Amino acid sequence: MTVYACDMKRNLRSLIIWSLAVGGMIMICILMFPGMKNETEKMGAMFSNMGSFTAAFGMDKLDFGQLMGFYGIECGNTLGIGGGMFAALAGISALANEEKEHTAEFLLTHPVSRGSVIIQKLIAALTEVLVLNIFVTAVSLVTAAAAGESFDMKSFTLIHIAFFVLQAEICCIAFGISAFIKRGSLGIGLGLALAMYFLNLLCNMSEDAEFLKFITPYAYAEPSSIIADKEIDCVLMAAGLCIAAAGAVTAFIKYSRKDIAS
Repeated sequence: MTVYACDMKRNLRSLIIWSLAVGGMIMICILMFPGMKNETEKMGAMFSNMGSFTAAFGMDKLDFGQLMGFYGIECGNTLGIGGGMFAALAGISALANEEKEHTAEFLLTHPVSRGSVIIQKLIAALTEVLVLNIFVTAVSLVTAAAAGESFDMKSFTLIHIAFFVLQAEICCIAFGISAFIKRGSLGIGLGLALAMYFLNLLCNMSEDAEFLKFITPYAYAEPSSIIADKEIDCVLMAAGLCIAAAGAVTAFIKYSRKDIAS
C-alpha cells in the first residue's frame, strides 16, 4: 500500500483545507439558526410563493423554522457543492498528476503492477472523501449540541449517507476521466461537479427533464426529498453506483494500456 500512503500524504494539506472550509461554513450556518429561527419561518413562507425557483432548491418541501429543514437547504447545498468539488478534484488529479509532475515513469518502474497502482490511487481518493464527510458530520453534531439544538437523527444519517455516495460517484467519474488526460485539470473537475449540480436544479424545475435524475447524483441526495420521505431513492442511488463503477472500470482499462508521457 505504498502508493496509497504516498497519495494520502501528498494530498493531506488539500484534505485539511477543504475539510476546514466545508466544516467551517456548515458550523457557521448551524450557529446562525437559533437567532434566525423566527425569521426563517417568514422566509419559508416567502420562498413557498416563488414558483420554480422554490422547487429547484426543494424549498417547497421543507420547514425553515425547523433545524432539519434549515440544515437540509443551507448546509445541504454547502456540503453538496463543496464536497462534490473536492471529490471531483481528488478523482481528476489521482492519475493525471503523475504525468503532469513527470513522476509516472519513476512510479511504474517499481515492482508494482499498473493495476495495483490504479486500485491504490482510487482507494486513496475515496478515503479522502470519506474523511471529509466524517469530519463534517462530526462538526455538525457537535455544533448543533453546542447551540442547544438537535437533529432528526434518521433524516440526518440518511442525508450524510447520500452525500457520501454522491461524492464517491463524482470521484469515480473524475477518476475515469483522469485516465484519459495527461495533465491534471482542475477546470474539468470543478466543471463536472457544478454541471451535475445544475442538472439537478433543471430536473426540479421541469418535468420534461426528469430523466436527468438518472445521470446526476444530486437527485438521490436531495435533502428535501430525504427529509420528507425519510428514505433515499434506492433506484436512483443504484443507477449512480453503476455509473461510479463504470468510471472506475474505465480508468482501469484505459490506464492499464496507456502510453505514459515522459
